[in-house]
Amino acid sequence: METTAATPPRSLATEAVHAGREDLAELGLHAPPLDLSTTYPSYDSRAEAARLDAFAATGARLEGPPVYARLDNPTTARFEAALARLEGTQSAVAFASGMAALTACLLARVAQGLRHVVAVRPLYGCSDHLLTAGLLGTEVTWVDPDGIADAIRPDTGLVMVESPANPTLVEIDLRAVAAACGDVPLLADNTFATPVLQRPAELGARIVLHSATKYLGGHGDVLGGVVGCDEEFARQLRQVRFATGGVLHPLAGYLLLRGLATLPVRMRAASASAAELAGRLAAHPRVARVHYPKLGGAMVAFEVYGEPHEVIAGVRLITPAVSLGSVDTLIQHPASISHRIVDADDRRSSGVGDRLLRMSVGLEDVEDLWRDLDRALGAPPRTGARRVLSGGTVGTSPGGGEDLARAAAPGRAGR
Repeated sequence: METTAATPPRSLATEAVHAGREDLAELGLHAPPLDLSTTYPSYDSRAEAARLDAFAATGARLEGPPVYARLDNPTTARFEAALARLEGTQSAVAFASGMAALTACLLARVAQGLRHVVAVRPLYGCSDHLLTAGLLGTEVTWVDPDGIADAIRPDTGLVMVESPANPTLVEIDLRAVAAACGDVPLLADNTFATPVLQRPAELGARIVLHSATKYLGGHGDVLGGVVGCDEEFARQLRQVRFATGGVLHPLAGYLLLRGLATLPVRMRAASASAAELAGRLAAHPRVARVHYPKLGGAMVAFEVYGEPHEVIAGVRLITPAVSLGSVDTLIQHPASISHRIVDADDRRSSGVGDRLLRMSVGLEDVEDLWRDLDRALGAPPRTGARRVLSGGTVGTSPGGGEDLARAAAPGRAGR
């Protein structure tokens, strides 16, 4: 399958169903085929040598039949083609996980002698750790969004941001950040928003990263990562993927392509429930602050009075588990799990406090979810205690007398 794509001429909902599947009717198929081969026969070894030389020189997709699964796979290629269409990028390259995808992006830039990264916190905890630890020979400078331009050096290979950010749901003005990057590529992690809510490439990002494990798969049963980018960078990523072996299994590619078909429907339904729950949490006496992005989405974060671990232990319908983006609602304590690997001071300074909980809202009935949350939160009210809904409203607990009002400047939600 070709992965090049112009701006989709059809709606995103239509593209989600049909991208990567356009040739099926001609093949006499309705469902995409699953190719599990690890190797492919060829009686012309001279031609194979020439094709491998071409890949080594350019990183372009091989013309003709596959050679070896670490080079390419037809099923995975369908998912890549579809994701590129949805994100509006020329190409996409899939990997075994979101971290494998980020690793490949960093290694591709290091190979060009560009080892410095400028990054904005918070990021997903393991992304933060990979940059901070310098495991790939990189060096990172952490800045606020308005400090990006001053932090760029001659050896800066990437600027990395995540918006809405994990787990505080801080939103960044991607267009302004892209302008500040100059000639340095902006890598935007779009895992939380998905192309349903935000297309970073249209805002100036040159690299769009997804942990496909989350909303793209959507059912909590597949690991994967994918990068949307131009074809030039995609060729470098394919070479890194071949050399390092971080390939996406074809069964995972099959499941991810299937997940894309329902992505718009799932995101919109879960986002509607998340917005409703965010509003109810903002009025709950045990909740000190709610983080919910102006962009919308299915993620809600909230800070509680008292012991957050009691809330985790108290849910029954909601699943207490790391990860996000599944059809069922998940809740976790970032300081204990997803961001545990980040230095405690760095966590707290970027808004990841010890009383913060992160919830990925699924497709259950919102009333059932609220009953479970309300029961788990069950604590005596704190009359007059101030609560904030970041990106939305400010209010007080019953008896405080303060009217709801708009709050949180754009790009600073949850800070």
